[in-house]
Amino acid sequence: MAGGGEGLAIPERTKRGKIVRRKKKRRIGFRIDLTPLVDITFLLLTFFMFTTTMLKPQIMEMRIPPEMYAKVEVRASELLTLLLTKENKLYWFKGIADETNKPQEIPISKLRMLAYEKNLEPMVKNKLITVLKISPEASYSKVIEILDELNLAEIPITEAISKELDEKGEPVKRQRKFTIAPLLEEDLKFIEGEGK
Repeated sequence: MAGGGEGLAIPERTKRGKIVRRKKKRRIGFRIDLTPLVDITFLLLTFFMFTTTMLKPQIMEMRIPPEMYAKVEVRASELLTLLLTKENKLYWFKGIADETNKPQEIPISKLRMLAYEKNLEPMVKNKLITVLKISPEASYSKVIEILDELNLAEIPITEAISKELDEKGEPVKRQRKFTIAPLLEEDLKFIEGEGK
């Protein structure tokens, strides 16, 4: 048998004429206490959990109302329309586009201020509907930039609106209204100056 040494003869040695029997070595058993190891494992686990950066999902949350195709009557004065062309140029107009109210080009960096100013006009405060019309050939990254700017504009808009009180004496809640639509040929005619 391995390791036991039972049944085997122990060799004898002679020392200056005397026969000396070799003493059998005793095996000393030992036991490792794993309790501290478990504690260290949990400490390391919690350390790595707290120090790692949690990845946030790279999606944008959008809710679609159940009555998506229902017709809604809206006053033209309560519409802010943004047009994104295939050249990734952004235009805006308020109300209905016509000869006197043509779309104006605006850089995306100034969109936040435009949204803030138009949403806080006294006649349309908390009623303005933002319509984003996008060309199918427009860059996806530009659409995301526009949506980000509009979302960032919501912070000061909500802050300004919540300073007012309603009939119950509570702060007024922000009524954000936003829609996305395809860019039509008639919209492009006004941009190009051919609109009638």
